[in-house]
Amino acid sequence: MSKVSFEEAVEGELELEVERRRSRRASIIVRIDYATVDEIFTEFTRDINEGGLFIETEKPKPIGTEVAMHFALPGSDEVVQTIGRVVRISSGEDAPSAGMGIEFDELEDEDRRKINDIVRSLRTGTAKH
Repeated sequence: MSKVSFEEAVEGELELEVERRRSRRASIIVRIDYATVDEIFTEFTRDINEGGLFIETEKPKPIGTEVAMHFALPGSDEVVQTIGRVVRISSGEDAPSAGMGIEFDELEDEDRRKINDIVRSLRTGTAKH
């Protein structure tokens, strides 16, 4: 069994984090209304892409919880409605914010394209919001 240096271990963890996230995210502030089986919430997300989003909340739902969401993207009056599942929880201790990562289970192709376009425009600095 070979020894791994601290630097190699940290680098490996960073690579795993990049691999786990399939799509690059962009920072925007979007109000998101979401519901579980028995509760309705309004929170904000600053982290979204065509694969999912991160909802900032002090009371994240357990991993695996199904979440129905609707939100309007910057520069659009149309509401995106989708269903997702909690795939990650953050306490905020080792991350910028407490909350939960949601992966979209159902997202219309047109909505996926809109999200992708907004993320791309934010990355290149051409966003109009």
